[in-house]
Amino acid sequence: MHWPAAPAAVSPSTLRHSVNDPGNIVAFEHVNTAIPDQQLATAFYISGLGLTRDPYLMTGLDNMWANIGSSQFHLPTGQPQVVRGIIGLVVPELDALVQRLKRVEGTLAGTQFAFDIRDGYVDTISPWGNRIRCHAPDPRFGKTLLALAYVELAVPRGTSAGIGRFYRQVLGAVVDAANDTAHVCVGAQQQLVFREQDASLP
Repeated sequence: MHWPAAPAAVSPSTLRHSVNDPGNIVAFEHVNTAIPDQQLATAFYISGLGLTRDPYLMTGLDNMWANIGSSQFHLPTGQPQVVRGIIGLVVPELDALVQRLKRVEGTLAGTQFAFDIRDGYVDTISPWGNRIRCHAPDPRFGKTLLALAYVELAVPRGTSAGIGRFYRQVLGAVVDAANDTAHVCVGAQQQLVFREQDASLP
């Protein structure tokens, strides 16, 4: 994926009246999707992906907050929701990730769970169909070893430029819109990505 260059430095007085260097969206903290089974969610997100459950908040049986560095998955019990795209994570070690995923295969049998080892990342599918792409640590994601790096959303043809203008003009974000895709900087090291597709979208 393409990551836009950081904007040129500007004077403090200009920043006070316009935007910060990485734009006006400070951070991307949560991805929220309802899931119907907390036990299967624990097997996938905690035992499989290797995330940690927040030990203080939402510790009951009807919701789970799974920490991804300074971000989280929020997973309340309900009818399953599927993000129309890809959630991109940075994880410390891909080999260890693959071993964990293999250990939960039996527990997650009969669900949509799957994983595919690629060059530099591992594609996973949650028990309910969410696509989560796990990358090895890489300078393009900053110095972090564990993070929510991006969420890529599929959008209809002809819409990415307008989406980019909205984020740039209304929210003061740093945006790179090219090749039918809009990359919106979120803070210094995260992105929202809107990629046009021909396929019929839910």
